[in-house]
Amino acid sequence: MGNWSIPVIGLTGGVGSGKSRVARLLEEHGCLVANADHMAGEALESPTVREQITQRWGEEVRQSDGGVNREAVAHRVFNDETERRWLESIIHPMVEEMRTRLFDMAPVGTRALVIDAPLLLEADLGGHCDSIVFVDTPIETRRDRVLKSRQWDSDELARREAAQLPLDEKRSMSHHVICNDGEITDLTRSVEKYLDDLINDYSSRPDK
Repeated sequence: MGNWSIPVIGLTGGVGSGKSRVARLLEEHGCLVANADHMAGEALESPTVREQITQRWGEEVRQSDGGVNREAVAHRVFNDETERRWLESIIHPMVEEMRTRLFDMAPVGTRALVIDAPLLLEADLGGHCDSIVFVDTPIETRRDRVLKSRQWDSDELARREAAQLPLDEKRSMSHHVICNDGEITDLTRSVEKYLDDLINDYSSRPDK
């Protein structure tokens, strides 16, 4: 990571908590967001990675047009930790390079840099952040969201979360909690206040 003169915010929380919604609100209020999922998808489709995963897993992870069959890749890595770690060892450095390049080109006037990464803490990105935000959302709301957006039932949600750090641990490692219970006006107000307070605190630090 680089050394920037504005704060770096990391977002964490449970699956379906609305981290991307918080990221969009931060973006609307002058922040620059690095979306790890989008960058990982871009890295996965790069010729180098496509060749490596085909050599390791065979043609079943490729589509007829030559692209990556992401469902087949997901099946491989979610059921085998060794394979997941192998893929991460290729993808994560590429994502970090893309994120650093994006942040290095932040427009003048950018208020903060945001890392929107599902595995922020699991990937040891917390140390790169000046502030880590835990997006707190009721489990019932999260179940409804993933069912509608990803067609995951409660069992699939539990399986996905079991592969991540426990929520209590994520919360304890965070500097700030934002409640996202579904009311967009309340969430917007919370994000605005958080960002204003963070920037005021950051600019008042003696080393800034």
